[in-house]
Amino acid sequence: MSDTGPQKPGALREQGAAVVRLLRQTYPQAICTLEHAEPWQLLVAAILSAQCTDARVNLITPALFARYPDVRAMAEADQADVEGLIRSCGLFRTKARSIIASSREIATHYAARVPASLGELTKLPGVGRKIANLILGDAYGVPAIVVDTHCARISNLIGLTDHTDPVRIEQDLAAVLDPADWIDYGHLMVEHGRTLCVARRPDCARCPLAPHCRYAARS
Repeated sequence: MSDTGPQKPGALREQGAAVVRLLRQTYPQAICTLEHAEPWQLLVAAILSAQCTDARVNLITPALFARYPDVRAMAEADQADVEGLIRSCGLFRTKARSIIASSREIATHYAARVPASLGELTKLPGVGRKIANLILGDAYGVPAIVVDTHCARISNLIGLTDHTDPVRIEQDLAAVLDPADWIDYGHLMVEHGRTLCVARRPDCARCPLAPHCRYAARS
């Protein structure tokens, strides 16, 4: 996972710990930026966030949750009405369909409570592994790594993975990061990707991770 050959697992764990420590110092405010009050709201917001900014989602959800305040209400929702409320976030027809269908599943099969296992979450319409891990970590405090585009790109630049497939990246990161850091790692990657390690123009000169990053070493 480096220019000089694969690093030993112990070295990668030390590198991973250093990365998390430095990013926590740099972005102490790093948290989930999707506003929510409980697991179902986070699930809905996460579905809405596909190809849409969290800021836009946060503008949409207050009216949506005022109209449909819980799982059971959304399970009975009219799709055209939901589409109208979420239209500005893009892909609104598909997202409305997924939100209503997943709410029906939760209301019918899980007593209106969002399930807390990866296998059950990924069976819900519109919920893939990334959203499932977000729910596990931020709603239930279960160690889970969210591999989004920021996490995948930066983890590869740093040298903690050589893979492009999100599942393989998640496996690589799980092998080198302390489980206590898994939830924060995804949020830290998002902050770093938006602030310094921006796609196509990483600011390596100002990056606190430069001493631990193989991309910066080549730059």
